[in-house]
Parts: sequence; structure tokens; C-alpha cells
Amino acid sequence: MIAAPFLLAALPARAEEPPAPVVSYVSGLAPDDLLNIRATPSAIGKTEARLPVGSPVKNFGCADVNGNPWCKVEEVDNPQIRGWAPARYLNPASAVVLTEADMAFSAQPGSGATNPQPAPAPPPDLTARLGADQTTDSDGAPKSAEAIGRTAMQDAYGLAFATVETASTGDAPGTTEIPCARHVGQPMTRCEISVAHAGSDSAVTVTWPDGGTRVISFHGGLPTGSDSSDEFRFTREGSLNMIRVGVSERFEITDALATGG
Repeated sequence: MIAAPFLLAALPARAEEPPAPVVSYVSGLAPDDLLNIRATPSAIGKTEARLPVGSPVKNFGCADVNGNPWCKVEEVDNPQIRGWAPARYLNPASAVVLTEADMAFSAQPGSGATNPQPAPAPPPDLTARLGADQTTDSDGAPKSAEAIGRTAMQDAYGLAFATVETASTGDAPGTTEIPCARHVGQPMTRCEISVAHAGSDSAVTVTWPDGGTRVISFHGGLPTGSDSSDEFRFTREGSLNMIRVGVSERFEITDALATGG
């Protein structure tokens, strides 16, 4: 009888389990609009999926990011769709407040893992490639002018491709592409743009991948209309303008692109 207290005392403390996610529903969107599920809690984060009003999602908790509450979510019917959504479009928003350690998705399958993109390789160091330590072959003989020229050409191509890849990400300064869609039900693709500025006004010309253009006008940094006679409307997420023209055309243009800031 006297051994029981000893045995109870020896049992390890039970680890506290994290609270189960709540089920929230997408709500509060404009008619025919879709909610962007983003890879990061940011209005310019990569769009992983778009969900209509009423879609159920597992809500793992919310956190304040730069003054805006974002929630970590995963679609109930498709665990592969996971990411971040603004709390104001979720009903109910989770009462769980995420800590900094909780901000990243777990790497466990089905837990909302977001695979990080590999860091881009640094641009080739031409000094190292063509310097004194690279002017000899493996046998110690001096490299020929042809071999050195070939190395320089390879590095030039590498730099060119790195520049093109950076310019087409849509997130870096000097970007030339934006997310866009032209037809009902079409997933977002990328369209090339050009921007013309005149004081507080600007015009963004969007070129569709299959030909044709759409011009979107801005005044004071906000969208004001397009060169189409169809209905024009927009909503904002932070510094991102989510623009719709008619029933099918969709565009996502950041303030920095529209104003040249």
C-alpha cells in the first residue's frame, strides 16, 4: 500500500496538447469574389488557392501581422490547400492566438505545411571564376584563352537567367508581371504589364498571355476604372488592390507597382 504514492510520483507529467483547430467559414466577400489563401501572412504573399464564400476551413489560430490579423488555415475537404487568410473573412475567427513559434506550419503531413522555396543560388563570382586561382587547369597548365572565354560566357548566361527569374517573380522592385485571370473559373496566371505615370495619375497596361490588353487607371494610388465598359470594382488587402472587371477579369496590383513607389 505504501508503494502507490511512490509510483504515482514517478509517472511523467502529461504534455499539454495544443488546442484543436476550429472550423471557420469563408464570409464577407464581395459578390462572385474569392478569398486568397496565401503562402505567407501578407497581402503580397504567393496565392496558393482561392476559395468561394461558404468554404469550410480548419482554423489553427490567428496572429497580428503589421496591424492586420491573419489566420493559419487548411481547407476541410482538401488538406493540400493550406496557408494564411485575413481573419475578417473567416466566421468565426479563431480565438487561439498564435505565438511566434506557431507562425510556421508544421512539417507533418496534413498539418498545414508550407514547403519553403529553396534560396536562389548566388550569382557567379566572376573574380573567383576568372581570377588567378582559375587560370590553370587541373594539371597546373595555364588555361587557354578559349577556355577562359567559355567560362566567361557561361557566367554571363547564368547572370542573365538570374535577372529574368527575379524580374518575373512579381514581388521584387522592377517587376513586370502581375497575377491575372481572363475567364470565369480560370486559375490566376501571370500577365506582363507596363506603367505610365502623370502626376498623381497612372495607367497600368496589362497584356494577356494569349494576346490583347486591358488598361487600368489609378488616381492617388487607388484604382478608378478601366478601358472596358464592363462594371469595375476592387477590394484591398493591405497594399494589394484586388480588381475585377466584368464577371470574369481579375487582377492583383500592388500600390508600389501602381504608383512607382
